[in-house]
This record gives sequence, C-alpha cells and structure tokens, in this order.
Amino acid sequence: MDAIFRIDGERAITSPNAAGPWSPDMQHGSAPAGLVTWAAEAMPTPVPMQIARLTIDLMRPVPLVPLAIETEVLRQGRKIQLCEIRLKANDVLVVRATVLKIRVNAPNDLPAGIADAPIDLPGPEQSRVEPADFSSSPFVSGMSLRAARGGFAHPGSSAIWYRVDRPLVEGAPISQVTRAVVASDFCNATSVALDFKHWTFLNADLTISLSREPVGDWILLDGDCNIGPDGAGLAMARIGDQRGYFGRAVQSLVIERR
Repeated sequence: MDAIFRIDGERAITSPNAAGPWSPDMQHGSAPAGLVTWAAEAMPTPVPMQIARLTIDLMRPVPLVPLAIETEVLRQGRKIQLCEIRLKANDVLVVRATVLKIRVNAPNDLPAGIADAPIDLPGPEQSRVEPADFSSSPFVSGMSLRAARGGFAHPGSSAIWYRVDRPLVEGAPISQVTRAVVASDFCNATSVALDFKHWTFLNADLTISLSREPVGDWILLDGDCNIGPDGAGLAMARIGDQRGYFGRAVQSLVIERR
C-alpha cells in the first residue's frame, strides 16, 4: 500500500513507507505522530472542538509492525476535552500522547494585527527545492520540501516549507492539523547544531501548540535549536502557513556521537 497506515478495527497496519532515517526497521517519528492525530480527531466531542495542543511521548523506538490503538477521554468539559492515545507494538507501549481540544467559538471581533503574525520569508513557490537526499528514509521520500532560509539538515537555523504528498491513513484525507503535526516532527532537521554524519539527535517527544488550524498544503517550520553540555537538546520552531504564523513546536533531543 502507498499509504503509511491501513486501519483494521483497532489496529493500524504499518507500511514500509513509515521507515525513518535512523534504522530501516524503525518508524520515522512523523508516522506515529500523524496516527495519534488521526485517532484524536476521530474521537467524538459533545460540541465542535479543535485541537489546541498535542504532547507525544516516544516511549520506545516504534517498529514497522501493526500498532494497536487505544483511546481514552481523561476529561470532558463544556469548553475542553483532554484525551489520551496509546500506541502498542506487540503489546508493548511505544507511544503515549495527550491531546487537548478546545471549543470552537464564533469568530471574535479581535483588534487588527492580533491574529496571524505575518511571515517575512519567501513562500513555498519562491523557495529553493530541497531534495533532502542526505538519507534514504522512505518516509521523507513522501514529502516535498522548500527551503526559505538555510537548508534541510544543514548546520544553523533554517526555515523550511513541508508538504505531505503520501496518504497517511488509507482511504482518509490528510487533515490540516495532521499536516502541521507531521511537519513538526522535522524540527530537529530544520534547525541543526551538529553534523548528521557524526552525531545523532533523536527526539524523545514532540509538543505542538496551535492557535488555529492551518490552511493549504504547505507548512513552514521556522527553526531554532539549543544543545546542552550533557547529552540533551531542544529543537524548536514557529509553525506557519501562507496566511501567517499559527503555532509552536518543541522537541527534546537525545544527543549522541555516532
């Protein structure tokens, strides 16, 4: 199958296209992050709600095997829903996530300039095509990248436009929030402080906060990175689309020499 996952009851059958750059037997972090988002959006709410925050903990490397999907509402209120999604591989917990949804209200009459801070960078059509060919990751092959500043996995702070080209769940359209979540897992390759040839910097988690749903197919990560002296780091990004900035993403990094 071309899609990353096929849903079979409460299981997700995993395609080889989910593999990431760290190991041919391990999923790219964007794959389970996207599956968590799909599962969260499928959970019913008493009133229309939108996802405001996702915190995804990668408990273990996620193998290329079927994943059991467990969902639970932790708190249901009039204004919010807090839910938990767990992914298990061979009965072992590999991903645990909490997702906060907030009630969708009628548009507020906000003062001018409050929402959608403008992006002072080239759009995806004006940005340089970025082949991202530093690795043979099947998951990355299903993405299109455009470099507005810097370059993918290049040392320094970069700003990259990302577009998901491959279906995530077979038979289901990719939601706008899923586009933002999948792109956000590329924080650690958008702002890079260390040479990928000599260092690994896997992310142990991913937290995304959104002020609104994105629009369009392209998602911008405007990145930054901090590396500590003792094996920990942070990869961060402002998240935007062609309307403006609408969110933030943060990853905790595990730094190791190859």
